[in-house]
Amino acid sequence: MSRVFREAERRVLRHLHGRKTRTQLPQIHAHIFRHHLYQSNQILSHFISVCGGLDKMGYANLVFHQTENPNIFLFNSMIKGYSLCGPSENSLLRFSEMKNRGIWPDEFTFAPLLKSCSGIGDHRIGKGVHGEVIVVGIEGFSSIRIGIVDFYTSFGRMEDAQKVFDEMIDRHVVVWNMMIRGFCKVGDLEMGLCLFRQMRSRSVVSWNSMIAGLEQSGQDGKALELLREMWDHGFEPDDATVVTILPVCARLGAVDVGEQIHSYAESSQLLLNFISVGNSLVDFYCKCGNLETAWRVFNGMPRKNVVSWNAMISGLTFNGKGELGADLFEEMINKGVRPNDATFVGVLSCCAHAGLVERGRNLFASMTVDHKLEPKLEHFGCMVDLLARNGCLEEAHDLLRTMPMRPNAVLWGSLLSAYRSTGKIKQAECVVKELIELEPWNSGNYVLLSNIYAEDGRWDEVEKVRALMKEKNIRKNPGQSMVLG
Repeated sequence: MSRVFREAERRVLRHLHGRKTRTQLPQIHAHIFRHHLYQSNQILSHFISVCGGLDKMGYANLVFHQTENPNIFLFNSMIKGYSLCGPSENSLLRFSEMKNRGIWPDEFTFAPLLKSCSGIGDHRIGKGVHGEVIVVGIEGFSSIRIGIVDFYTSFGRMEDAQKVFDEMIDRHVVVWNMMIRGFCKVGDLEMGLCLFRQMRSRSVVSWNSMIAGLEQSGQDGKALELLREMWDHGFEPDDATVVTILPVCARLGAVDVGEQIHSYAESSQLLLNFISVGNSLVDFYCKCGNLETAWRVFNGMPRKNVVSWNAMISGLTFNGKGELGADLFEEMINKGVRPNDATFVGVLSCCAHAGLVERGRNLFASMTVDHKLEPKLEHFGCMVDLLARNGCLEEAHDLLRTMPMRPNAVLWGSLLSAYRSTGKIKQAECVVKELIELEPWNSGNYVLLSNIYAEDGRWDEVEKVRALMKEKNIRKNPGQSMVLG
């Protein structure tokens, strides 16, 4: 290879891994052609790797198909690129093409290939790739074993993951964390905690995985205890720790711990650097009823996203300040922040609690007209609640009858409560019949209908309901009261 050729290669590699690569990819590609490097597998594998990192696998695919004799490095770059950017199926297609060309896979082929199998969502394909690893005889590589464990844990196949884990002599902290997360994900907190206690060396991710597992399984007290233990062991919480533990503090009413975390988030600059930390603090203070501090955190955030606005709007509703929440929504729109589904659930709830009927109607209509969002079941639920709370019962009933999806029991129940509280027995009877059609197995609906008839003195109808329950073998749950004539 000539010195000029080697210098051209070095120059291209410098450009590929430079700071302006994202904007100069076509120019670098042209440089490759100009210096006759378009069949250099080394250069092209670097080019494709960069494309993968920049989510430009369409460009990478074009370059790949212009290569006459792609080697293992080029195929590996393509497989890895698709594992990062998708579509995951293309990693498997390249793997199949590689084998058809008689190219033997190596240890760098399988880790991204297994990642793609997780992306496809079919564990049988990944099981087949695991078999290929054994056939090739490279299952002993640490990176591949970690990839296999990651694949099995992502599908909750902890027995398979445990077998591979048990065969590993040198277990990196990453694989311990995967196993802990996997057991927590399938609800086996005991095994997850057992592995956590066995670890000789932990990372912040190890603590976060276990704390998150406890939090997700409703064991808030233990999650908070583990946070204290984490601090005692000299580990500093990161943004993920803060985001996980603040809801725990809110549910437990551990305001002092939440305030301590707030202080730490400021001193460690987590609040400055991570929007999610600010969002979690806003949500925490709103749920603790401390709107003043929630406002201070919200207004002090250097950057906000739609979740930030949603947290503050919903927090105002939660604390009985619906009109302020609706005003904040208008401010959000004026600042050019695009609302999402959760934003409208929050602002419609604001209107419902503040009695802002006309404003709620306009906001609901604006979802499709102004913001191109199709109302979902929860948005119709907010509107039914808004209308029912404020005496617009027939409008609420019409909305339930004409909405594009079938109303659920919660929506009908909201209307039923309003009808019963205003003494509209006939309409209440119609709603309960809708509930019985929706949930024919629910004894509570029959008891409700029976009690409505009893309140109206229609004892013959009460008997008919009792006979219907007997005929359908529906038993009244303990604690339910059926008025008898």
